[in-house]
Amino acid sequence: MEYSCVEFDDLPDEILMMIFKKMNNAEVLYSLQGVNQRLNKIVQDSTFTSRLTFVEKCSDNFIDVFPCNMMLNRFCLQILPEVHDKIKWLDLESSSMKNVLCAADYPNLYGLGIHNINEESARCLFADETLSSGTFKNQIRTLFITIDNNNNDSYEDMCLSATSIVNYILNVFTGLIYLKLYESLYKNRVRLLFDDEFLPSFRSSTLLKLNIRVRCFDDCLYLLDGRFNQLHTLCVDLVHINGPYGIKNQGDLPNLKCFSLSCNLAIIFYDKLILPLLYRMSNLEQLGLYIRTTIDTTFTDGNHLNRDIINRMPRLNQFTFYIHSFMFICNQLDFPSTEDIQRTFIDFPNNNNIISYVDYFPEAKESQCHIYSYPSFIQYYNNITNNFPGGLFKYVRVISLYDEYPFGHEFFIRIQKSFPFIEELTVINYKSQNEKQSYESNNDSQNLSPVEYSFLNELSIVMVHDDYIEQFLCNTKTYLHNNVLLHINYESLQRVTYNFTREDTQINCAKINELKLYGEICPNCSLQEYFPYAKICFLSRL
Repeated sequence: MEYSCVEFDDLPDEILMMIFKKMNNAEVLYSLQGVNQRLNKIVQDSTFTSRLTFVEKCSDNFIDVFPCNMMLNRFCLQILPEVHDKIKWLDLESSSMKNVLCAADYPNLYGLGIHNINEESARCLFADETLSSGTFKNQIRTLFITIDNNNNDSYEDMCLSATSIVNYILNVFTGLIYLKLYESLYKNRVRLLFDDEFLPSFRSSTLLKLNIRVRCFDDCLYLLDGRFNQLHTLCVDLVHINGPYGIKNQGDLPNLKCFSLSCNLAIIFYDKLILPLLYRMSNLEQLGLYIRTTIDTTFTDGNHLNRDIINRMPRLNQFTFYIHSFMFICNQLDFPSTEDIQRTFIDFPNNNNIISYVDYFPEAKESQCHIYSYPSFIQYYNNITNNFPGGLFKYVRVISLYDEYPFGHEFFIRIQKSFPFIEELTVINYKSQNEKQSYESNNDSQNLSPVEYSFLNELSIVMVHDDYIEQFLCNTKTYLHNNVLLHINYESLQRVTYNFTREDTQINCAKINELKLYGEICPNCSLQEYFPYAKICFLSRL
């Protein structure tokens, strides 16, 4: 049989469209714009021109897709002027954003994603007369930004810089409706620091939706003091929650329809801070609450949520939550069980999608209770034990594992499957792995294959038995990707690596780019050689 060669241009339009949809829109335009009239017509379809993305997400940042000035120049001089009126959204990296935005008029552009921006690039961009003109200022309705925090600035300087950038944005884009400070990497997430210098101009009368991370509860109240008086959706993540000191605004917030609050650190003043804030939102329709609380007498359960929240909000129709309650065990004899907690959700809306479980730690005389709606939107999941019921948590970026019973290798496999996108992991467990010998004699089994953490960039294994250091550093048990920050006890590390000579731990150790060592430290000339790419820091304690 004779084979015929089908030319690319001979394929039907429908097949070409299917092929091109598998590619990045910018790649489609760069490769095919100008080849012939037929391909021009196809690639200039709104499918490929309405949103152009000139950045790529790598493991810890966004990078520019323009590998050279030649590609950038072709876009700015030839391609963008051809399709400028079809573009509705641009995703840009800070180094090339000014070239792209000044390459043509974009009469239908309403959305921007600006990545890796810092205060200097923001100042230069927004000082440009073309970009700060009335048309451009008023037509941008949605803005997603990632702020470049990869520098050596102090925490205070970083927060003030981020606040300055947002202040520029609010003053330039006067028609902005939706602002999101997007995180490319959890540990680089933007934190705003409110200061009297910024408060007079840090406001907008058009903003309807804000997604932001701030330092403390005071800053959350700042956002709700009237400076964004049309706001109907607020998603706020707090670095920590403490008692409010300077902000006393207590007025009703009738415009707020959707509110989400999350914090990774425990809240002591839940009744005095969180509930009074929620009661100001008289017309709230959607609520997300993702918090940890320290309590004295009883766990937060379905009865609490019904009495304190749902029955107080008549318009509420969607309530998603994750509440981790923690208390010390004193002389209490009758402890609620997992079944007791679950029964409190019998009359709860969508009670079939509520997960709850209780853990007791007799050695530490502590107890905890997890309750959450599922599927979950939480970013943090703490104190995960062997009782963890499983599930898929695709939004979680930070987890901690803690138990008074040993974690087996199968447990770490379950954790990786449940939290495929974790970036920060802390393990606390002083109990030896019971099945360690079984693992070593059966490590060819498929069920005991190495655990791969594809997005992990920070690992803390300081307060652990040596078995868990082996669990993460032995390449037969765990596969780490490059550029990991490792927190670890020096003496334990020295033991597990056989004084920095062990071969099966050297592969993962070579992937560490920052090493923080705790405890008693004796200088060892082999240490840096064993961690060839790591910046090493010696610390006395965690």
